[in-house]
Amino acid sequence: MTVRKAKPEDRRQAAILIYDAIHDIAHSLTGETENHKVLWQLEKFFSQEGNRLSYQNCFVKVMDEEVIGLILVYHGSKARELDAPIISRLDKLNKSIIIDVEADETDFYIDTLSVNPLFGGNGYGTELIQYVSETASVCGYTTISLNVEENNERARQLYERLGFKKAKRIIINGHFYDYLVKYV
Repeated sequence: MTVRKAKPEDRRQAAILIYDAIHDIAHSLTGETENHKVLWQLEKFFSQEGNRLSYQNCFVKVMDEEVIGLILVYHGSKARELDAPIISRLDKLNKSIIIDVEADETDFYIDTLSVNPLFGGNGYGTELIQYVSETASVCGYTTISLNVEENNERARQLYERLGFKKAKRIIINGHFYDYLVKYV
């Protein structure tokens, strides 16, 4: 078992994991309403470069050559640039949306963390976060941030155990989230 940089070929499992983590946000970002179309577009975004959902921004947890978890990260200062291709696609579909600001510009931001439910509770989410924490530190970043839905107590407990602290409350896609920050 290992954590490695994601590859475009990881797209199928990555799309499922991303969708599992972000639910209705995936519908907004893809402009699709049917689950199979959402997954297809998530695969497409994942395979492409230069957008927030790209494999370029992702590390995966692999077991027996199968992706069982992922963590999608980017620096907050890159968010607008990474959202531009998504917004462009939505404009072409006449489904213009405003993508909520999820990360402060100074933070290394964990956009998505997801572990296949069959492998939950084995510390793989913790391993992915620790991997990104070390990566952020090596890159000279001083803060890592993420958002947790207000009613997701299990995830909140994990993040707090790993040193994240609530900095503020924000709204993403009409839902309240706590913005948590960790100093590295």
